[in-house]
Amino acid sequence: MRSAGALDLAEQRMRPCRVSVVVITRDRGDEAARTAALLATLPERPAVIVVDNGSTDGTPDRVRSLAPSAAVLEAGRNLGGAARNAGVAHASTPYVAFSDDDSWWAPGSLARATALLDDHPSVGLICARVLLGPEERLDPICRIMAASPLPRPDGMPGPCLAGFVACASVVRRGAFLEAGGFDQRLGVGGEEELLAIDLLSRGWHLVYADEIVAHHHPSKVRSRTLRRSNLTRNALWTAWLRRPAFPALGASCRLGWAALQDPPERRGLAAAVAGAGWVARQRRVIGPGVEAQLRLLS
Repeated sequence: MRSAGALDLAEQRMRPCRVSVVVITRDRGDEAARTAALLATLPERPAVIVVDNGSTDGTPDRVRSLAPSAAVLEAGRNLGGAARNAGVAHASTPYVAFSDDDSWWAPGSLARATALLDDHPSVGLICARVLLGPEERLDPICRIMAASPLPRPDGMPGPCLAGFVACASVVRRGAFLEAGGFDQRLGVGGEEELLAIDLLSRGWHLVYADEIVAHHHPSKVRSRTLRRSNLTRNALWTAWLRRPAFPALGASCRLGWAALQDPPERRGLAAAVAGAGWVARQRRVIGPGVEAQLRLLS
């Protein structure tokens, strides 16, 4: 007689696929191919869509070789986090999970995420517990999400959020498209905050689900200084794109003061100022309900 766990895995293999996984990558062919191959072996058998951000190291061919079942989309240039938009547009499933080329999903987690989204139609996005590196350390951000002070309506499957970790999230495809996806100007590094606010503004709930697990083995092929710069720039842009003047000014003061102490963050501050014209043209202030949630987190 087979165990209950074995039966669950067998059932997952027989069910029609209702979730796709979109992986974005750039110039990390071995990691992208490894991740795509791992995702293809999950018991849920998700559709795997790899979006290449204009790699020059043969990443698309490497992925096709090691993960032939994956769909590979070539953007031809670096779209940053917004490359996920192309993957979501390509997907035909109601739910889409995100991975980076150095992250993947634990077996069974996508099935649990699908069930939660099925059972909670007002939830637009679920963020998973993130385990870092071979030692599987809990990502510190998970403790923050688990302790979210935001109100939790009755029946919500986890703490409510106003942000998420892109490479550990499963989104309702319709909600993602309705909110407009990721903004290409934000690149990679804090690009999630603007989309989170836009989802909340449309009435969707974002929740943290500790029982859903994503693995993240941060790549050594990355620029930490560029990421810090982008985090500062994107936080400033997001504040002025969506928040009322007073809280946006407060965020600017906090971020500006911190940037004075760190050269990469100073570069981010300068880039934010350089984009002020675009921000002014695109500014759309959120309603008081969403702003109240952001104030709670502040």
